[in-house]
Amino acid sequence: MTHLSVNLNKIGLLRNSRGRNYPNMVDMAKRTLELGAFGLTIHPRPDQRHATYQDAFDLKELLKHYPGRELNIEGFPDEKFLEVVLEVLPDQCTLVPDDPNQLTSDHGWNIARDQDALRPVIDRLKEQGIRVVLFMDPNPDNMALAKAVGADRVELYTEAYANAYHTEQATEVNDQYQAAAQAALDEGLGVNAGHDLDLENVAQLCQEGRITEVSIGHALTVEALDYGWDNVVKRYLELLG
Repeated sequence: MTHLSVNLNKIGLLRNSRGRNYPNMVDMAKRTLELGAFGLTIHPRPDQRHATYQDAFDLKELLKHYPGRELNIEGFPDEKFLEVVLEVLPDQCTLVPDDPNQLTSDHGWNIARDQDALRPVIDRLKEQGIRVVLFMDPNPDNMALAKAVGADRVELYTEAYANAYHTEQATEVNDQYQAAAQAALDEGLGVNAGHDLDLENVAQLCQEGRITEVSIGHALTVEALDYGWDNVVKRYLELLG
């Protein structure tokens, strides 16, 4: 079974676009948890254009009423981000190598280059009992480096997988992701996955049992326009279960 963590960034984007607390992120988070989702994810960017730092505190408070469910906060580890994470104390923190001006995440860490900067950040988070995940491209050779800098898990950046899904390269690309996941497991790391996963392609990635958790937000929100939020969350849980 692969856990589903629902990324609520697009709920925040809709809310912020009108300057009102509508849709209400906490209400949507509660609805999502009641449907059976294992976790909630947000990625508050410096400009807070969708999820905000306050959302992190609000969702942590909500999760007190849902023992065993998890909060995952993603982001680039600048000092403001780390201050919020270390105060909120989410179950999991996914470190992403984003430039502040990026539209969305589009690459994994270059650990060989960034290891000296990552180690003290990872140590600070783990000292507070936070599980640390590194956003990674599907390169099996880099999983040992992720382990060496202290990560607990990796999150495989799955845009290439999603782009190849309906092409002749689909099997080859899936095999590459499976090899990267297995390399991570061999190093004692857990494996998450996320970016452009949807109802159509998520099952194949997870069917071999190497993926512990997927984080899905954009596609889930778009699919909900056709099928309704509750129906889409339930369908993901069926596919991943």
